[in-house]
Amino acid sequence: MAGRRVLVTGGAGFVGTHLVDALLARGDEVRVFDNLDAQVHGPARRVPPWLSPGAELVVGDMRDADAVARALEGVEIVFHLAAAVGVGQSMYQIADYTAVNTLGTAHLLQTLVDRRQELQRLVVASSMSIYGEGRYRRPDGRPAMQAQRSVEQLRAHEWELRDRDGVPLEPVPTDEAKPLEPSSIYALTKADQETMVLQIGAAYGIPSVALRFFNIYGPRQALSNPYTGVAAIFSARLLNGEPPLIFEDGDQQRDFVSVHDIVRGLLLAAERDAALGLALNLGSGVPTSVRQVATTLASVLGVDVEAVFNGRYRVGDIRHCYADISAARAALGYEPRVGFAAGMQELVQWLREQERPQDAIASHAAELAARGLTL
Repeated sequence: MAGRRVLVTGGAGFVGTHLVDALLARGDEVRVFDNLDAQVHGPARRVPPWLSPGAELVVGDMRDADAVARALEGVEIVFHLAAAVGVGQSMYQIADYTAVNTLGTAHLLQTLVDRRQELQRLVVASSMSIYGEGRYRRPDGRPAMQAQRSVEQLRAHEWELRDRDGVPLEPVPTDEAKPLEPSSIYALTKADQETMVLQIGAAYGIPSVALRFFNIYGPRQALSNPYTGVAAIFSARLLNGEPPLIFEDGDQQRDFVSVHDIVRGLLLAAERDAALGLALNLGSGVPTSVRQVATTLASVLGVDVEAVFNGRYRVGDIRHCYADISAARAALGYEPRVGFAAGMQELVQWLREQERPQDAIASHAAELAARGLTL
């Protein structure tokens, strides 16, 4: 059903602008609340050219309770996408990440509760990072007893996981029942956002859904932001004639999902009552190595630059995690439509139309090393 008043927090960002386009296309009245963070939008904090003028833009910060309250006035559906994003950065900007993500979500929920504001739906963007390591099994098919890497193992560059008795482990799809083990401040705050929304939603009868996004890629990613998705980071390096910088050995596996599939999942979450009260994975369901992303991008861009593997561990990183999406299929009717190869082609086509990005990954790596956050 279209024609509703919708608020998209973080709506000037990568996923947000695509969602805004989809909402406007179906006839909704859309308000965007975004602080135009300099790390994402550049020092001038400009409105991105791809944010539709058909949406009402309210520039404000999730840490400002009054601004959040004003943004919520009169809306019927809320997509809460606003968040500070970056695993490594969150480990030294602890207060900022906690204030934006956890306290910002608290401001949103406090306003809804105080006003007794009736919403048709509240959808919050959660993250695969809250799992920590994904699911693993032993060679005989039994679930792993322990799926963590020790500091001693990481310093020895033994990247793959072993069970308590030393048996090598094999990654398997990660489902929503896996215990949460957030390994960074960013991951912890995303778990906060998800838990708070579902808890308050249940207590006050606010129809709520949490979506655990996996590794999103596609047009409109912030190419000069060293804390954005790995596809954008590698693209920025390659466009500047520099090799992608890869931690560990590049064989770590992630679930790369097109932004178009994520937007479809968001829209479904606002419609399907079977999803109410649930936290659901949104990914492709396909494991892809970080090495493969770098190789594919270089090939499609026609750049003869090989990745550099620094053989170091970044505190907060995990080895393997990819999505079991069966719950989203059942509750939402969600089905990924964009394959990895086609999605990379679309990303590269968009990249060729952009100005050469500023490459900040080297300074990011140096910052982490200076703070003792790499091994």
